[in-house]
Amino acid sequence: MIPIQDFLHRVRWDPEFGRGHLEIAYLDKVAGELVRVPFTEVRFVPGERFGFEIVGLHGESVIIPYHRVREVYRDAQLVWKRPEA
Repeated sequence: MIPIQDFLHRVRWDPEFGRGHLEIAYLDKVAGELVRVPFTEVRFVPGERFGFEIVGLHGESVIIPYHRVREVYRDAQLVWKRPEA
């Protein structure tokens, strides 16, 4: 399995690989559950090497560390999953 950073960069820069409706599922530590966000809501901040940005429930910017990403879905099918430790 490729690292999540490499997977997301390929989605971002390879139009064929990035086709379809993509969702990223990350572990929300407060809720204690996986939260799925559409890839279209993910922003890559220049210089940020450890995560990506999303807009939170109250309109605030939130950085999600790559290590909290657990799954990626394409058209509702699981295409990437973090190996269990």
